[in-house]
Amino acid sequence: MSFYLYLFIAYLMGGVPFALIVGYLAGQGDIRRKGSGNVGATNVWRLAGPIPAMFVFVGDIGKGAAAVLITSSFYQAGWPVSLSNAALIAGILAVLGHTYSPYLGFRGGKGVNTAVGVFISLMPIETLIAVGVSMIVVFAFRYISLGSMVGAVTLAVIIWVEKLVLGWPIESSFLVVSAIIAAFILYTHRQNIKRLASGTENRFQLRKASQ
Repeated sequence: MSFYLYLFIAYLMGGVPFALIVGYLAGQGDIRRKGSGNVGATNVWRLAGPIPAMFVFVGDIGKGAAAVLITSSFYQAGWPVSLSNAALIAGILAVLGHTYSPYLGFRGGKGVNTAVGVFISLMPIETLIAVGVSMIVVFAFRYISLGSMVGAVTLAVIIWVEKLVLGWPIESSFLVVSAIIAAFILYTHRQNIKRLASGTENRFQLRKASQ
């Protein structure tokens, strides 16, 4: 099968809107018309509670990981890039699929959990550290958006330090992509940044929002 066909499959996988599907199954209807309007796990949590949201978390992380693992498993020597870069590119396409879903008129979520799935398949220790930092920020300040952005930047910083300071044998493409993904996450959270600056960003609550 062609390398480019696998990339297309990765994009289609990334586009699967688990938050929208779970929202309907949880009786919330179209979550794009409720709460923050975002097609993501946080909006599902606020509307339907933690259990439905966990299905979205798993689904969104899983599709990023699946895009990487499937492409890696079926890698062929004749492809125009290395195995690791093929997996990395497939992961990027999955993130883009989530954010610009072909099933939702090329709109979607913010790509954080799908990016976690991509990088946890490629660099698990670094990703878990970044996720840990993100969770600390969320619990300290109760802003999911802030935690997501800090986590994305933290992962990029870790990878750059490992390569440029510690001299670890990390492909240069990982430096570039981690920086691009961090910048992309900041871009998808641009409205959240404005609300954080103005003090109007919604704080995270363990309970679902009252109806």
